[in-house]
Amino acid sequence: MDIEKTYREWLNSPSLQEDEKKSLLAMDQEEKEDAFFQEAPFGTGGMRGKLGIGLNRLNRFTVGKAAYGFGLFLKHRSEDACEKGVAISHDNRRHSREFALLCSSILNDLGIRSYLFDSLRPVPELSFAVRELRCAGGIMITASHNPKEYNGFKAYDETGCQLTPDSIAPLLKILSDLGDPLTLKKEKVDAKGKQTIIGKELDDLYCEKVKAIQCHPELDKKGFKIIYSPQHGASYENAMRIFSDLGYEIIPVKEQCVHDPDFGATKSPNPEIPEAWELSLEYARKHHADLAVMTDPDGDRCGLAYLDSDGSYKRLTGNQSGALLIDYILASRKEKGTLPRNGVIYDTIVTSTQGREVASSYGVKTESFLTGFKYIGSRIDYYEKLGNGPTFLFGYEESYGCLISPFVRDKDGVQAILLYTEMALYHKRRGKNLGQAYEELQERLGYHDTATMSVYFEGLSGHTKMQELMESLRQAPLSEIDGTPIEETRDYLSDETRKADGSILKIEGLPSSDVVQYVLKDRSTVTVRPSGTEPKMKFYVEAVAEKKEGLQGKVDSIWADLKKKLALPY
Repeated sequence: MDIEKTYREWLNSPSLQEDEKKSLLAMDQEEKEDAFFQEAPFGTGGMRGKLGIGLNRLNRFTVGKAAYGFGLFLKHRSEDACEKGVAISHDNRRHSREFALLCSSILNDLGIRSYLFDSLRPVPELSFAVRELRCAGGIMITASHNPKEYNGFKAYDETGCQLTPDSIAPLLKILSDLGDPLTLKKEKVDAKGKQTIIGKELDDLYCEKVKAIQCHPELDKKGFKIIYSPQHGASYENAMRIFSDLGYEIIPVKEQCVHDPDFGATKSPNPEIPEAWELSLEYARKHHADLAVMTDPDGDRCGLAYLDSDGSYKRLTGNQSGALLIDYILASRKEKGTLPRNGVIYDTIVTSTQGREVASSYGVKTESFLTGFKYIGSRIDYYEKLGNGPTFLFGYEESYGCLISPFVRDKDGVQAILLYTEMALYHKRRGKNLGQAYEELQERLGYHDTATMSVYFEGLSGHTKMQELMESLRQAPLSEIDGTPIEETRDYLSDETRKADGSILKIEGLPSSDVVQYVLKDRSTVTVRPSGTEPKMKFYVEAVAEKKEGLQGKVDSIWADLKKKLALPY
């Protein structure tokens, strides 16, 4: 792409407003290259990027093109798409409401009905709305837990699930054929679609469904205190209502309950980052709370911190909390005689193997998918239509994303924090905190430690470096990491597993993806993949040991050796 030529075309376009042109003129060379070296990529996770003017930015042109292309896609996909319509929601970010209204208007001009929430709502409620209203699809304007400079566009199918690679391919072709978003010519139909505003009635239905997932609603909640933060985001109203209705003593982090697009009262809106917890833990210490829970801004992810026996608050990772919750759900079902013989747990290839071991101990199978909850949602739908598939019991990712009941087909942070809270209460009534419960789980099934590291590669040069790094992993595969031989190298792009003895096996049942995974002789794993939504590479490290002592420092040692071998900048 000719960056300078495209920049000039945008700068001289009569479609730009004066403030937009001023933003372009204020760019230095590096900013210009980053804003115009590519069009904001639309992948299987939708589109996410920095707000601003430019081809590689989220603005009224790029979002408008995404909405228009999605509308054409739905009309080609279904004869009754116009009548069935599209549900639209958004989070608290800058321009989110503006983009949601823009999407609604563009779809209406195409003759497609739109169902627009009256204000911000979380991802899981958008998924629920698509299903409940029997829409042809859904749009969520959000950048999830990214910094305030970002926004995004997520596309959902008629099942309330994000589009998978197979289903999204025609949409990507349409978007490619539409050309530059700045000069896009949009067709309009004579019979415009109607815009319908969604209000409290969907909230009522969604909240009742969430309340029904409890395993032990009879537990005595007296004296059990919870701190809750929505990180300025869209889950605040639903979460507070559900917890209050169920009799929990819940204390909101009031500074973070304001729908602030600048995330003014938090150092990070991401529950995975320690800084995100500072104010919540201040509240926890002040109120001597038993548990602190948190949802991210669009309400699909969550995290928790529990009161330990030494009086401090400790956090569980997504892998740890997920494995512990699997144990709680399956034990509760077994106790009540409702554990099905054909139960199944869904996770991803970068999720810890610990959850699979927990499920196996109850005779429950696990299916693993590529990163992205869309694969889990799609699998639920596949078996539902098949009619005689396994019974869904739980789905999760290592990045604090869970689903307990499939009336939603995406991660549901409110479902997750409700059951995490109930689990903590259950163990407290038996004299244990979550740390002690997790230690017992490891004593029973083995010790695991995991960490996820991100290395950022900004701009055109960074994009090239990521491609070169992934290519080098394939052309010159590692034979050992931190002194431990590699037993298997799984290349999900070529769909091949190469064994240490040189034999090659085919990876079945998964679409191709730019991921390389190493399985070490001691069952530890290292997985490398470029992010589909941000300019970074993610490294997932899992260390496994039979005894606790053998685990100490193992993840750090593996990561240090990996950084050295790959000459990573961090």
